[in-house]
Formats: sequence, structure tokens, C-alpha cells
Amino acid sequence: MRTIVFIFLLCIVSGATLKGQEKSKRDTLNFQFEGKTLSGYIDMPRAAEPSALVILIPGHGKTSFRDPSLYFDSLIYTFREAGLAVFRWDRAGCGNSEGSYHHNQTVQSSAEEALMAIEELKRRNVPGSERIGLWGLSRGGYICPLIIQRYRPIAFWISVSGTDGLNSWDYMFESNMRFAGKTAAEAELLLSEYLNGLVVMERGGSYEEYLVARQHLLKDSFCISYLGLKAPTPESYKKDQAAVMADLSYERDPKSKSVIVVPKFKKVLTKIPCPVLAIFGEKDFIVDWQKTKALYENTISKKKLTTMTFHDGNHGLLKCKTGAANEKLETFEFCDGYFDTITQWLVQEGFAR
Repeated sequence: MRTIVFIFLLCIVSGATLKGQEKSKRDTLNFQFEGKTLSGYIDMPRAAEPSALVILIPGHGKTSFRDPSLYFDSLIYTFREAGLAVFRWDRAGCGNSEGSYHHNQTVQSSAEEALMAIEELKRRNVPGSERIGLWGLSRGGYICPLIIQRYRPIAFWISVSGTDGLNSWDYMFESNMRFAGKTAAEAELLLSEYLNGLVVMERGGSYEEYLVARQHLLKDSFCISYLGLKAPTPESYKKDQAAVMADLSYERDPKSKSVIVVPKFKKVLTKIPCPVLAIFGEKDFIVDWQKTKALYENTISKKKLTTMTFHDGNHGLLKCKTGAANEKLETFEFCDGYFDTITQWLVQEGFAR
């Protein structure tokens, strides 16, 4: 499934329709993290000094900001036209950054990485760095609140397709089952069996308990194909269980049984001091946008929170019909009003010219 998601995100990065054709003045700005030099890039608005500086926190996957990207170039153009500077960097092992790429880097580590970038921007007194804001996509929804928790002067946060603090993979699995024709009840049952099987493994349960926990899942052709399952034997189960039990550094939510990505996430959100713009696509198959939206509305101050949804938007806020992982978009086009929403909100909050 990770491959499917990565390809989807790659498409939204490289295939979207560019908003504005003008190229900006781009400078490099590198910084150190864990003994490695990470390659960063900064764009300045035309003519006037920037009114603020926004840091881009992308979702999962490798990055290559040294190369043209219609998705991010469109976003950068929007911020520059609003009078903001834009900073982003390539992850370790990507672009010109040193080290090796780690797909499973924790969000806590990614937040620390961003804090080192902020420290370098402030040390160099980069224009606009007196007011730093964040734009985060998908996985950035975990990371941005952690950055704000550690660096309170963050001026604003724009959350796009944000997360609810739990592992979003479970929602992707359930969504893809529904797209494959399962009823809501069937998808819910099969997801629960998937999670129950993992719980059995994690607590050292027997092979027989595992078979009972996944009695329907192990007979479902879609789930077998999607998850890459093979008919378990006592020997293969013991081997798989040993691999699972070798890394139990995570906790599960007692109610949903999903892995907790950010502990006490609700508490983190209640302490967000800056204005927040939360944007969602209503056909997002990667994160449960309705759950995240409700979470934001119940935790972030109503005076600070603005939400906007796009009925035809997928995870990357591209126009789509279904939002399914295997949907082939006829054109890569952003939802109408996506960029205008960002610009108007920045003006309203006093961060744009």
C-alpha cells in the first residue's frame, strides 16, 4: 500500500497545473541536522521585503525541491504573490541533502529537523523570519503542531489534508475496501479483524487466537491481495509475531486500536496559540478529513480556526471524481478556489500584502 500512496503523492507533486508561469529568484540555504547537511531553498517575493516567511512541510515520500515541481511551484507562486518568502528543504538522501532517506522517520524527529531549519533562518536573519508560518500537507498535520509546541512564536499554520494524531493507514485500508465495493459494515468488520490480528500478535497470543481474530479477513480475496497476505502456518505465524514483538515502541488507541502517532494530540492542539487555516478535500481517501475537521473544531480556539472543504478535492486538493487510489485523473487541476482561499485568509489575518 505504501507504494500506491507514494505514487499518488508523486503525481500530485509533479503533475498539477501551474498557477502562474513566472519563475522566482531562488537561493540555497542549507542547515545541519544530526550531523548531516540538508539542502534548503528559499524564494523571495518581488520588489518589497517579505511580510512573513512560510515553511513548507510536505507529506510522506522523497523530496527533490531542486527540480521543477508544478505542484509546489504553484504553491510557492501563490505565497510570493501575497508577499511572503517561502522556505523548504530536501529530506536526507534526497536532492542535494546528505545522508540516507528514511521513510519511517518519526514525526517527532521531523519536527526537530524543522526546528533546526528555523534556528538557521533566525541565525541568518533571513528577511521575513521575524514572522514564520507553516504550511503542512498530510503527514505535516502531525509535524506542524509539534513544531508549534516547541516554538511558540510560529505566526500561523495552514493545514492541508491534516491528520488526527492516529495512524491514517487504517482509514486508507477501509476506504479502499469501500471503493472496491464493500459495504460500510463489511469494511468496518474487516478492518477490525486486521487490527485485532495485530493485537493478538503484540500480546503474544497463539496461532489459534490469530485465526479466530482474522477469520473473515483471511478468506477475503481483496484483503489478501491488498495486504499481501499468505495462508498462515504455525511456523510463519511465529516468525511474523517475533518481528512484530521486536518493536513495540508504539501504543494503540484503546477505542479504535489504531497506532498513536502523536501522544496526547488533543492536548497539543488545544494549546495552539496562532491562527489556523484547515483545508480538506471531501474525496480524500488517505486521511479521514471529517474526523480531523471535527477534532480541530473541538480543540483549537474558534477565534483562531478557519476551515474550508472542497467537494471535488482529493488528498492533494486536485479535482477528482472518486478520490480512490487507482483513479486516473484526466487532468491534474487544483480545486477552484484553493489558492484564493489561502491568499484571502493570509490577507485577513494580516500576513499578506
